[in-house]
Amino acid sequence: MLAEEHGDLEEMAGGAHASAYHFSRQLTRHAGEPPVSMRRRVLLERAAWRLRGGATVTEVAVEAGYESVEGFSRAFARSYGHPPSRVADSGAGHWLPAPNGIHFHPPTSLWVEERPAGGSGGGRVLGEAVLHDVEDTREVLALAATLPEDDVRRPLLPGHVTLAWEGAEESLLAVLDATVWTKEVWVAAMTGAEMPDRPRPDLATLPGRHERASAAWLAVVRDVERRDAWRDRLVDALCEPPQSFVVGGVVQHVLTFAAHRRLLARTMLRMLGHDGGSGDPLDWQVRRSGGQGAS
Repeated sequence: MLAEEHGDLEEMAGGAHASAYHFSRQLTRHAGEPPVSMRRRVLLERAAWRLRGGATVTEVAVEAGYESVEGFSRAFARSYGHPPSRVADSGAGHWLPAPNGIHFHPPTSLWVEERPAGGSGGGRVLGEAVLHDVEDTREVLALAATLPEDDVRRPLLPGHVTLAWEGAEESLLAVLDATVWTKEVWVAAMTGAEMPDRPRPDLATLPGRHERASAAWLAVVRDVERRDAWRDRLVDALCEPPQSFVVGGVVQHVLTFAAHRRLLARTMLRMLGHDGGSGDPLDWQVRRSGGQGAS
């Protein structure tokens, strides 16, 4: 969809190892949109996003494959109802109507809307789980802040790896840093922001990073719930080959490994001679309800 070498139908079909006729017929049948039209629309969506970020009309016209600025401007105006020079004034997003729910998602990915027959409903239980994760992580960070620097950096579990691509998490600091970093990465992916550089683990700055990432993460999850977009898909074009992630699965992924790391952090606190509590959501609910029990 976005590769520069797939500029026309023959090249797109070649990339899919199919004849142009078969490729066009199959894609049009299943996606409700001819492949060339789909690519043109997705590139226009990318152009609108780039213009909103400060790129010039000439730059985005070339990137979208147009031979002239005038041709691009006409196509843009037909699609968006205003010329590219007025993107900043429109106040609208960069998505255009699409029969298949496939849209450009910055910086280099695709978003695929799911249109369920009935509401899939992430529901209140998932929302409570996300909020518990945020608040319980805050509690563990506060406990860790009371320890000497040498203790939080001490390799208590030599060689321990939670996820192979994230490296070793041998110390309490490394585990807590990974907990925060995971949210920072997925917030960037879900909102279309530039992937952040990973800071050097520092217990003094972790609480601030956690608050910023958690606020953004809660906003993402609430927006997904509002739109009932749990079955939407994020197609990450930076992966090789590109990978498709179901939005609800992303939330579950973050919750699963956040819970694992919070419990691991509490184990490390006990290894260092401190009571880190259990992190039990039932206890958290009791505290939230003023001691009257979970509701």
